[in-house]
Amino acid sequence: MRAYERLMNYVKVHTTSQDGTGRTPTTERQLDLARMLAEEMRAMGIADARVDGFGYVYGSLPATLGCEKSPAIGWIAHMDTAQAFSGENVKPILHENYDGGDVALPQCGRVLKTSEFPFLKELKGKTLITADGSTLLGADDKAGIAEILTACEQLLQSGAPHGPVKIAFTPDEEVGEGADHFDVPGFGAAYAYTMDGGEVGEISYENFNAASAVFRITGVSVHPGSAKDTMVNALKLACEIDGMLPPREVPEHTEGREGFFHMDALSGDTAAARLEYIVRDHDREKFEARKELLRGVEKAMTEKYPTARVELALKDSYYNMLEQIRPCMHLIDNAKKACEAAGVQWFEEATRGGTDGARLSYMGLPCPNLGTGGHNFHGPYECITAESMDKAVEIILNIIALYAA
Repeated sequence: MRAYERLMNYVKVHTTSQDGTGRTPTTERQLDLARMLAEEMRAMGIADARVDGFGYVYGSLPATLGCEKSPAIGWIAHMDTAQAFSGENVKPILHENYDGGDVALPQCGRVLKTSEFPFLKELKGKTLITADGSTLLGADDKAGIAEILTACEQLLQSGAPHGPVKIAFTPDEEVGEGADHFDVPGFGAAYAYTMDGGEVGEISYENFNAASAVFRITGVSVHPGSAKDTMVNALKLACEIDGMLPPREVPEHTEGREGFFHMDALSGDTAAARLEYIVRDHDREKFEARKELLRGVEKAMTEKYPTARVELALKDSYYNMLEQIRPCMHLIDNAKKACEAAGVQWFEEATRGGTDGARLSYMGLPCPNLGTGGHNFHGPYECITAESMDKAVEIILNIIALYAA
């Protein structure tokens, strides 16, 4: 079975995760795919395939004869889809021998336009896969799952030499909880790769350092008719706080390794307000400086408005995996060799976000991220080609072969 055929099955299973449920997995529907995958794995010969109590799927391929001392390499992808757009009732469409032009999606009047997505022209002649325009596709990250299992199936069928291969599919990556209950010791891999990137050939081993910042503001609310020299409007304090941050250091004005403050939510009234930010920077020193700036804002506002209260809560989310990957750059070198052997041009991408791999790297499992071949994730214009998925499978197999040598 080719990887895209698996993808066509997986995307039909509704697996959207959800913030704030307090459960793992955050949505029960993710277990539908987890059980389906474990059953499929057992049917192909992965005897120890299982779903644990948190909804994680684990399995492994024992080393072939003579490769028992090769390092165990893990392969990880996530089962959930993003809340940003509907992942329910996904209807995947194959556009065989795609002509390289605009693609009219049958629902909601949406058109995948080459003027907006120039990469489409490079996909001419391939088998393009989209949803119908009413949902996302779910290639993020069901393509990664499909590619990993297709590679495992080919290993089992071919009998090609390989060291221990470890497999894990996680819930809740899209809400930042994909590594919360990952059993690193039980997984048993020395190193791993997440298959959760974009264009095939992408190799990512840098990501943002990330934190959340919440200002809780208590104002002084009195009747506006007698407010002179007494009222302190919490909403206006929130606006003043935002004005104290660098105006160009926001997502809409930054790229590459440039960091930012992103005002993600503002709520409240005169009496009380809540101002939420996400803080990002690839450089650890600059990241710490951003947090220190926020602490300075808290102090300045407290001194300026003694009858009000401004309280800042800072919480680190994840760190740049580069610090953990540097001691084992063979992971990157072998990924490049694997791409070259597959006839794929590799490129390094500094991720402007985070992956399960970032957190896992700090949990003792060095784990860079590789491209699956997908584009336009988290929305109705998401797409991928069958051929790019085939290449991703080939890259996985090439990496496994390199570590068995």
